[in-house]
Amino acid sequence: MTLSIALISLHTSPADDPGTGDVGGMNVAVRSTALALAALGHTVEILTRRTDPSASAAIELAPRLTLRHLDAGPAERRIKGDHEAFIADFRRALEPFGPYDVVHSHHWFSGMAALEYATTRGIPHVQSFHSIAADPSTPLSDGERPESPGRMLGEAHLAQRSDAIITVSTAERDTVVQRLGALPERVFVVSPGVDGDLFSPTPAPPERPGYIVVAARLEPLKGLDLAIEAIAALPASIRPQLVIAGGPTTGYDDYPAVLRAHADAHGLGDGIRFLGPQSREDLAALLRSARMLLVPSHSETYGLVALEAAASGIPVVATASGGLLEAVEDGVTGLLVNSRDPAAWTDAVRRLLEDDALSARLGAAGRAHAVSLPWDRTAAATADVYARLVGSRVRAAS
Repeated sequence: MTLSIALISLHTSPADDPGTGDVGGMNVAVRSTALALAALGHTVEILTRRTDPSASAAIELAPRLTLRHLDAGPAERRIKGDHEAFIADFRRALEPFGPYDVVHSHHWFSGMAALEYATTRGIPHVQSFHSIAADPSTPLSDGERPESPGRMLGEAHLAQRSDAIITVSTAERDTVVQRLGALPERVFVVSPGVDGDLFSPTPAPPERPGYIVVAARLEPLKGLDLAIEAIAALPASIRPQLVIAGGPTTGYDDYPAVLRAHADAHGLGDGIRFLGPQSREDLAALLRSARMLLVPSHSETYGLVALEAAASGIPVVATASGGLLEAVEDGVTGLLVNSRDPAAWTDAVRRLLEDDALSARLGAAGRAHAVSLPWDRTAAATADVYARLVGSRVRAAS
């Protein structure tokens, strides 16, 4: 069964490189899955909000894959929380498009705009959250702070009203069922994939002391202060440079200066380098020559960059929470740290720096795991969910 599919990404375009503004793993996942769905023969349209007045209304990204820019709110980048005010305009901008067999919304802004569109047309609506808000009184490890007033109620509404929810991990599935009230039989786990040709190992051993990478948008949620403190506490004789790849999240324009001051206060000096956002090719080159990747985030529904590092043949040190418990297999593809004490992170990093055999073993196992998860596998599993919903609608109508 070939399908006509609408992928809705209101607040950020999957065509943009991750690491700046609000562009992150969701963008990579949506674009990579869309490309793989189109390669399987489906017709796919990605609909996103226009943030550049000069951008074309429609761009062909690949055969059977079109990116559409819809006018909703000002044609400029805005902080993430502002997008709640653009939902109604985006909903109206959707009206001329279609027909589609299925509508798949990414993030709650998109779902609130597209659910009514799909429902009034009798089209199945699929929701993916990519991140889920936690009440401000709870620890960040349980989610992220709601950026706008309607988020928590909106996420629960979408979880309970959508025909299906696709999550990237069983940890996210549990949250969708337990916190948002989704029916378990409507929630499907589809793991993200990785481009194992682009993200691949180098045969040359890494330089010593070399460098350690953190690749993330620059905002407090990503725990970059913890990475700085952990690396600063290493003995100078073995301390690699800390390389931070990524730009500030929209609304956190001063955060790089905050991190630089934090590094200076901990004596890192020239031991830290801020690269800014990286293209996919540049990130792949950066990872394959690194000693390891750190993912010190407070919360991740999966942590796609951990899988990309694994495909690059380097070990990962990550927070033991959320989807990172599935992205990284502790002691097999990397090390999980169940603490936000910088000393615990320093110990984990030092263990890998001083044990070449362990680093090599984790890197090789990570590569073997990552290449078993190509994007066409993700696309096929996603299409199976779509086909199940479309088939149910056809049977109900007959």
